[in-house]
Amino acid sequence: MLSQTELVINPQGAIYHLALQPEQLAHRIIAVGDPDRVAQVSKYFDSIEHRVQHREFVTHTGYVGKVRLSVISSGIGTDNIDIMLNELDALVNIDFQTRLPKQDLTCLQIVRVGTSGALQKEIAVDSFLASSEAIGLDNLMSFYDLPQSESELSLCKAIQTHIGLPFLPYQVEASSELLGVFSDLQQGITLTCAGFYAPQGRRLRLPTRPADLLQRYQSFQAGKVYFSNFEMETSGYYAFGRLLQHKTLSLNAILANRATGNFSSNPTKAVENLIKLTLEKLTPIL
Repeated sequence: MLSQTELVINPQGAIYHLALQPEQLAHRIIAVGDPDRVAQVSKYFDSIEHRVQHREFVTHTGYVGKVRLSVISSGIGTDNIDIMLNELDALVNIDFQTRLPKQDLTCLQIVRVGTSGALQKEIAVDSFLASSEAIGLDNLMSFYDLPQSESELSLCKAIQTHIGLPFLPYQVEASSELLGVFSDLQQGITLTCAGFYAPQGRRLRLPTRPADLLQRYQSFQAGKVYFSNFEMETSGYYAFGRLLQHKTLSLNAILANRATGNFSSNPTKAVENLIKLTLEKLTPIL
């Protein structure tokens, strides 16, 4: 049985950080980073059953036609994904009365709708990209037993050497089923960074280490493998998808191209268009 300090349930019977009760969560989930973006998605719902907010975690659950969906905000970074994915899994796969894992497990379908910066000049600003794989440049999976194949380990060692990292990255892939739903989008390998500034090669008053970090990201190639874009959450989604056996996919609105120096003239519109595309693709098939 899980102790009160391991599985924290508030007096209303809701999981601690998300503040959700099990019945308030749909099994089909759109995940966004920005709490304000939740309403941008749920305005397209035909009806809303639940609106819940605790800290940066905002959830709206309702229906598009006969399809029940939840849209939930994570905030920024894989540290928040650690909280969100563990608690989403607990809501469906742990009995809150007995505090024991259930015998019959539920597979969640989770699609991240987020923003990203392109690393290659041919990836246009305001375009959409589905992450077929992610490379984790954060340390989150150092605390979990994430299985890695020999080919994944070999690639990650090559990345470590090329970039000059003091740690070994990890490689994880999207759900092939969800990726197939968005097969008409461009696909790429996404770097998930541990921060927005130095980890993504930005310099304000502090230098990056190594000094040419951005160029090292852009120049890496192993066979047909190269990095298309970077952001701050995708590897967390994919790693927990593998560990907890949920289906996860990350969709990216490309707001910046770091190779050309261009930034979207209307980032709000780009995100809005990706939200509409996501709902159009998901609601007929989920």
